[in-house]
Amino acid sequence: MSQAYSFKHFTVQFPAEHQYVAHVEINRPDKMNAFFEAMWLEMGEIFNQLSEDSSVRAVVLSGAGEKAFTAGLDVKAASQGLLSEGANTDPARKAAHMRRQITQMQDCISALERCEKPIVVAMHGFSFGLAVDLSTAADVRLCSKDVRFAVKEVDIGLAADLGTLSRLPKVVGSFSWVKEVALTARVFGAEEALRVGFVSAVHEDRQATIAAALKMATLIASKSPVAVQGTKEVLNWSRDHSVQDGLRYVGVWNGAALQTKDVSASLLSGLQKRTPTFEKL
Repeated sequence: MSQAYSFKHFTVQFPAEHQYVAHVEINRPDKMNAFFEAMWLEMGEIFNQLSEDSSVRAVVLSGAGEKAFTAGLDVKAASQGLLSEGANTDPARKAAHMRRQITQMQDCISALERCEKPIVVAMHGFSFGLAVDLSTAADVRLCSKDVRFAVKEVDIGLAADLGTLSRLPKVVGSFSWVKEVALTARVFGAEEALRVGFVSAVHEDRQATIAAALKMATLIASKSPVAVQGTKEVLNWSRDHSVQDGLRYVGVWNGAALQTKDVSASLLSGLQKRTPTFEKL
């Protein structure tokens, strides 16, 4: 399986002790895991592939090295690439080109949200800009005590355009707080992130955070993959629709999904006091 997941800027591992779990790690520690264009494309490919991989039921995403989950955009690479392209093109054509580029980058981030498998993010150290985009597109966010978050885009002269401004207000309970951190680009830490609900738990260090994420992913992966996929799908749908729309959607969804054998397997295992096993999905 590992040979099918060979990428330059990411590692994808399948820990033997964590059945059905994939561990994806951003692997550019010498640059604090900062992203440039090729990394976005790789990441989108990885999560599209994991979504269809029947051997995977949950995913952990972390960053290599002790300094950063990701410091965000590689500004130097962007200044020589995306932000410098089309300098001699008329404004309308340059705008059309940039819209296509932005849409492509957004789609790579949204690959985490589209992924049929739940994604647990383990963040540490510097987790700026793109870190917030990525983590809000994932499902569960954990962090270490040393984490430093920031919605950094206003400090480089732009409005965040890869998902933070759309998703972060739906993740935390205070729109005022979202506007504050997005407009000031100020750094905030683990305690504040936990208080506002941006993360669900704080752990001692990077290794402890990754271990907790793998443990959680393993627990998720032990459940019926039919039930887990449906739960993620319906939660994401309901977040963006009315309660009535959500009820109707889950009714239609479960009209098909309840025909699975996983329901009877779960019920029988409970009565027989044994751990259920489920077929691949």
